[in-house]
Amino acid sequence: MFDLAGKKALVIGIANDSSIAYGCAKAFRDQGAELAVTYLNERAEQHVRPIAEKLGAEIILPLDVREDGQFSQLFDAIRQTWGKIDICLHSIAFCPRDDLHSRVIDCSRKGFVTAMDISVYSFVRMVRSAEPLMPHGGTCMTVSFYGSEKVVDQYNIMGPVKSALESVTRYMAAELGPKKISVHALSPGPLKTRAASGIADFDELLERAAARAPTQELASIEDVGAYAAFLASREASNVTGGVHYIDGGYHIRG
Repeated sequence: MFDLAGKKALVIGIANDSSIAYGCAKAFRDQGAELAVTYLNERAEQHVRPIAEKLGAEIILPLDVREDGQFSQLFDAIRQTWGKIDICLHSIAFCPRDDLHSRVIDCSRKGFVTAMDISVYSFVRMVRSAEPLMPHGGTCMTVSFYGSEKVVDQYNIMGPVKSALESVTRYMAAELGPKKISVHALSPGPLKTRAASGIADFDELLERAAARAPTQELASIEDVGAYAAFLASREASNVTGGVHYIDGGYHIRG
């Protein structure tokens, strides 16, 4: 596919082997990249560490993005181990359950701030931390969803949150373009991941999405991984700032 030999890749957001982040990490590794993988906490570590070890990850560390010290420890470890980073993938999002299931109008201030901090600002922090370790350029990616631009039933406050995520992607791409650092948002259609399972009536959403997509199929984590590997490759070095739909054409339907 695309040769990523010698590249160093950080993947944030693997929960299990059905995660979008796992699909991307596997694609990076399959194309020759070396991996750093994070897990949220001790409870998550028991699920993530075996996956990371199977992928041959050289760095496996905790990262709760609400803990300032863990961000610093992660990038210090990358600096000491590799001295650089070439690829960063951000695939985390969170909103408190009550706020996620309420109308946008009824979202609490605390819920809104929490969702924006974990889902959006953590991407900004990741890119800012990676910038000094990308002296010759690099690729930073996050994961969005079609609900950022159209109203998707039950997606609620995460729609505006993903809109903000796509906006910071564009602004950071503009700011870092002269340094040959590209910034992208991957936008798969609905996928059956653990994170998505928190959305009300998600199984119905999956069925409707498959029926609506021109290909009549939902995207897979392998589809997303293949596209992410392309964006991380030399062949995509002059591509930046976009929202990349990997959804069987789901987004073109009115």
